[in-house]
Amino acid sequence: MFARPTTCRDRPALVALDPVRYNGAMAGCRHLPDDLSPPPPSDWAGCTSCIAAGRRDWVHLRECQACGLVGCCDSSPAQHATAHARRTPDHPLVRSMEPGENWWYCYDDDRAFELVAAPPAPTRTA
Repeated sequence: MFARPTTCRDRPALVALDPVRYNGAMAGCRHLPDDLSPPPPSDWAGCTSCIAAGRRDWVHLRECQACGLVGCCDSSPAQHATAHARRTPDHPLVRSMEPGENWWYCYDDDRAFELVAAPPAPTRTA
């Protein structure tokens, strides 16, 4: 059903989840909120931390689903999305902000997945 992305090493194989069974353990991720609407991104232009440091060397962008922080992926030199998830343990879910991608990743469960019932992910503009 999904083609495994090959351009970014932080994307494990995707698992399709039934839109009716997205909540709780049935989805394989106990961190999914009841409201699947994405938070407003902290920065539409790129990785918030990279921009603050004067950098623009990110590869792909991820949005924290708890607070909206936009961080760079693990293929990027700074790996800000993972750093944010490790610093803030109650923020384990991210979504891809890449055009045409609508997948989620849970750091705590080490699982990537798509939710058919979820609203579209925000898409990066830079």
